Amino acid sequence: MNKVILIGNLTRDPEVTETQNGIAVCRFSIAVQRDYVNSEGNREADFFNITVWRGRAETCGKYLKKGNKVGIVGSLQIRSYEDKDGVKRTATDIIASEVEFLTPKGAQSADEDGDAVSSKRERQPLEAIDDNQLPF
Repeated sequence: MNKVILIGNLTRDPEVTETQNGIAVCRFSIAVQRDYVNSEGNREADFFNITVWRGRAETCGKYLKKGNKVGIVGSLQIRSYEDKDGVKRTATDIIASEVEFLTPKGAQSADEDGDAVSSKRERQPLEAIDDNQLPF
């Protein structure tokens, strides 16, 4: 079984290209915060390369941007290649089968410096409910 589930923020704008056969492919990376803080009290993050194919790739390229929060379901894929100096390298990518856009529609996701900014939406006050009205 090869399954990965991640929630993180885009570290750069997505790049959409096409294969020689005209199939859309979108690539971006996300930062995923770890559950714990390090010895200095900072929360570290891991960075993952994401690849999305076909219609889903076009949608990601159209609507995602740096700073957006996304949920990714996919699988790990390891590939080998030679760099420009002829050195053999390996890379690990997440091939996304599902992408959930988690940043609210129309929310500001990054400031002028590219730093993530939380969406400020006005919350409605909670209404009191009589416990006798609950169905359980």
